[in-house]
Amino acid sequence: MKQDYQLYTGDSFEILKKFPDDTFDMIFVDPPYMISGAGTSCHNGHLVSINKGQWDKSGGIDADFEFHKRWLTECKRLLKPDGTIWVSGTYHSLYPCGFAMMELKYHILNDIIWFKPNASPNISCRYFTASHESLIWARKSKKGHHTFNYKAMKEGDFPKDFIKKPNLQMRSVWAINATPPEEKKFGRHPTQKPLALLERIINASTNKGDLILDPFMGSGTTGVAAIRNGRRFIGIDNCAEYVDIAKHRLEDSRRLL
Repeated sequence: MKQDYQLYTGDSFEILKKFPDDTFDMIFVDPPYMISGAGTSCHNGHLVSINKGQWDKSGGIDADFEFHKRWLTECKRLLKPDGTIWVSGTYHSLYPCGFAMMELKYHILNDIIWFKPNASPNISCRYFTASHESLIWARKSKKGHHTFNYKAMKEGDFPKDFIKKPNLQMRSVWAINATPPEEKKFGRHPTQKPLALLERIINASTNKGDLILDPFMGSGTTGVAAIRNGRRFIGIDNCAEYVDIAKHRLEDSRRLL
């Protein structure tokens, strides 16, 4: 790939077939949670319907599991022997993903809790306030030798994360605020992740020049983090609107380097 990023619009499964085995150093996946139409949520202090789009609607337990297993199978083919994958989600999606990863014999390295200090309140007052998401970090196989930039994580400066203490090992709980408004200046995606989260992931588990894939990239946060930190990126999404937002964000990041 001559340029530092490449974006594709279309069905991820069809596009992924174009890439040969052992292509990517790291894959980040924030798959559909399959919860649209299932209730209400809080947004800016108001009760709103959960309806992100047709792509987020459940097909039932078995169909949802097969969907997750299908893309995880393809990702495993595409990872280099020493490559790793990060899977992000909530209890709606992460349990089936984790089970599928075990069936496919990924070697799980860590589960990370992303704590959101500025999470929205629970308006119904019938449940605990949802203030975290989880991530699974896994290697392609048990035999691999994954990248972990231990020193950068231990000695790096993370002033907004009150959990990370200076010059001590980074723990598996990260305090990172939800996506700020300035990261949505080119448009909004309903499940957009904060740049700080993806930059930490990329700086922890890849090296400069590495090639990163996001098969459900949304508005391109993974790509922005990759470009800002000297990595290369391939992103895929089936929504042309979100691909256009991602392109604007990536070009803006390039301009600011």
